Amino acid sequence: MLEDLVALVAPPRCAVCGHGAELRRRICERCELALRRLAPAWSAVPGVDQTLSAAPYDGAARRLVAALKFGSRLGLADDAAALIAGRAPVGLLVGTIVPVPAAPLRRRKRGFDAAEAIAAGLAKRCGLPLAPCLVRAESRRQVGRRRAERLSDPPRVSAGSAVPDEAVLVDDVMTTGATLGACAEALRSGGATRVVAVTLAASRPSRRRLGVDACAA
Repeated sequence: MLEDLVALVAPPRCAVCGHGAELRRRICERCELALRRLAPAWSAVPGVDQTLSAAPYDGAARRLVAALKFGSRLGLADDAAALIAGRAPVGLLVGTIVPVPAAPLRRRKRGFDAAEAIAAGLAKRCGLPLAPCLVRAESRRQVGRRRAERLSDPPRVSAGSAVPDEAVLVDDVMTTGATLGACAEALRSGGATRVVAVTLAASRPSRRRLGVDACAA
């Protein structure tokens, strides 16, 4: 009742486009349709058995990431998790969900980690355990660096606790795959035998496109 009264004074706005949205909805129908139309894709990342991105880092997906990471709209992590789960083929999301860790300084500045929030939503949605077992050392930011620099000097990632045998790495955006590769190396050094990765978006050309399928139980 109170939410309805507040909406009369301040109508709800879509977190993605900023236009009007229905009551109790974070994303308007137009943006939801735009997200559903974006094609998921596979990418090849060294050390990772399979890497799926739910959408290209463009349009509605790019704006969703910006609203989540820089607008602190944490509720959007559940929408991102739903999009990933809906695009994942049966058998991919098996094992333990492992979020890609953020650099400590950036996490402290934001007060949260987008990848961890998406990972938590995905674990809950798919009924899988969540293990934030990786830690990341402070290093140069990947954003703004050339592809060759990112690949030659990836983030320093290590296992801070027990590593699952089957791991599903989760991140918000994949660019070169350097961070996912560093995480995969840390997981395999800790004993993981299967490492797959899923991201909300990918900002580089993918290896091939994929049709929509269901989330594995």
